[in-house]
Amino acid sequence: MKKGTVVTGTVEGLSFPNKGILTVEDSRMVVKNTIPGQVIEAVVTKNGSNRMEGRLQRVVTPSPLETESPCPHYGFCGGCAYQTIPYEEQLKIKSEQVRQLLIPVLGEDFPFEGIEGSPRQAEYRNKMEFSFGDFVKDGPMTLGMHKRGSFYDIVTVDGCRIVDEDYRQILRATLDYFTEKGIPFYRKMQRTGALRHLVVRKAVKTGEILVMLVTTSAYRADEEFVSMLQKLPLNGTYAGILQAINDLPADTVQSQETIVLYGRDHFYEELLGLRFKITPFSFFQTNSLGAEVLYSLAREYVGSVDGQLVYDLYSGTGTIAQILAPVAKKVIGVEIVEEAVEAAKINAAENGLTNCEFIAGDVLKVLDTITERPDTIILDPPRDGIHPKAIRQMVGYGVERMVYISCKPTSLARDLPAFLMAGYCVERVKCVDMFPFTSGVETVCLLRREKNH
Repeated sequence: MKKGTVVTGTVEGLSFPNKGILTVEDSRMVVKNTIPGQVIEAVVTKNGSNRMEGRLQRVVTPSPLETESPCPHYGFCGGCAYQTIPYEEQLKIKSEQVRQLLIPVLGEDFPFEGIEGSPRQAEYRNKMEFSFGDFVKDGPMTLGMHKRGSFYDIVTVDGCRIVDEDYRQILRATLDYFTEKGIPFYRKMQRTGALRHLVVRKAVKTGEILVMLVTTSAYRADEEFVSMLQKLPLNGTYAGILQAINDLPADTVQSQETIVLYGRDHFYEELLGLRFKITPFSFFQTNSLGAEVLYSLAREYVGSVDGQLVYDLYSGTGTIAQILAPVAKKVIGVEIVEEAVEAAKINAAENGLTNCEFIAGDVLKVLDTITERPDTIILDPPRDGIHPKAIRQMVGYGVERMVYISCKPTSLARDLPAFLMAGYCVERVKCVDMFPFTSGVETVCLLRREKNH
């Protein structure tokens, strides 16, 4: 079948992440952003000897699983894939995708404990990075998320359901303000214009809000912008309003200079009785209440660490390390992002924890320099998973237990055989839904060393 051919078929199932499977002329075809039971039209984009891929063109008939989407931007915004599916069905889909992914590695009867849902399904995010742009070329300015399948087009998401009304108000007011002022957005190809991003963070426990406007050096915000934001009837309160100057070409949120326009550049969020300092650039789980579920599960899987030395590898801002520190002898966290390590040190001091050590560097290299051997290891690697050489270093310690927290189950499935070959068995696996309405899911895996190794 030639590329560009339009085919029609029924989505029979899903493979992670959100890849619909359908049969076309006795061949298996993969189409992203589809739902089981949908009848779809798709354009063939690849037809190799063992794989056919397509791009969704339209849904001919909705799936029996679908209900009307509560989000007005569904189908245009590239964010949420499962907006039309009831939450309990979303959990079943995610859980089954992970289970099927791990069966070839662990066998049909591996100890899978299903999935735990997010305490809050709507308005759960504590951070959003909105982009300035346009929805159609040379159209009016927009502020929001990338259009599905597009690197350039931006959808104004002022009805987004995964953030609360404070976010929506700040987005609308900011867009209206700069539209009225005639301040242009930054055009990546031409490298002209001023407005780049709007970052909004809100602490779930305290209601404090940080707003950061990201622009080129061509524009400097003033008191009028601050006053406009302060007049909004929000439920939360501003901790700070900032401007970040970024003249670099990459389309990412960066700051070459940060200006505090109002208040301060941080607030504190609370997790499981601990306080964490959050700046606009801090790495922190985007679902605070879901993070409490995730870390509570990780703590349960770890079990007792009384008197133990614990390695927290890929430690981020040290959340897990600090949760375990009160009952451990010592926790050593290793993280490649220096800013995250500095934040971890500050947070540990804020929480009165003196038995945490945080080291900045690549896990692969840092492990060679640590003389203290661990009793237990916790791993929370990035989406790409763990370098094979690093796995060999970890299993070389011979610890009884490791807990692997994965934000990308395909990386977990790829890494697990190396642990199994080294004499570890998978004792427990459970998913946590940190990202309702999306295809994302966290997976926690307890590895225990078999006694004959």
